Amino acid sequence: QVQLVESGGGLVQPGGSLRLSCVASRTMYTMGWYRQPPGKERELVARMTPGRRSTYADSVRGRFNISRDNAKNTVYLQMNGLQPEDTAVYFCYVTTGIGGPAYWGQGTQVTVSS
Repeated sequence: QVQLVESGGGLVQPGGSLRLSCVASRTMYTMGWYRQPPGKERELVARMTPGRRSTYADSVRGRFNISRDNAKNTVYLQMNGLQPEDTAVYFCYVTTGIGGPAYWGQGTQVTVSS
């Protein structure tokens, strides 16, 4: 079993920034973030392989940056230029290996509003 602890969500004004963190209880393969806006399906935000190859959703590319610290089993999501449409519950997502099971964090709320 894998435990994930997320932190860093909150309320921010448009144009502001937040940094999300997710600590895993052991070494993970792919680490990343999904989000679920109100009334919508969960969608990929960004993910990163152990070799630090990253993938971003078109809607966040250039504004968000994913990084990871493998020594700390931690993945980060730096979110800049936040807009109301970024409002969602953000979920940490990890896999144990290629084709391995995926695990999800409990979710952290990000609200962008003036």
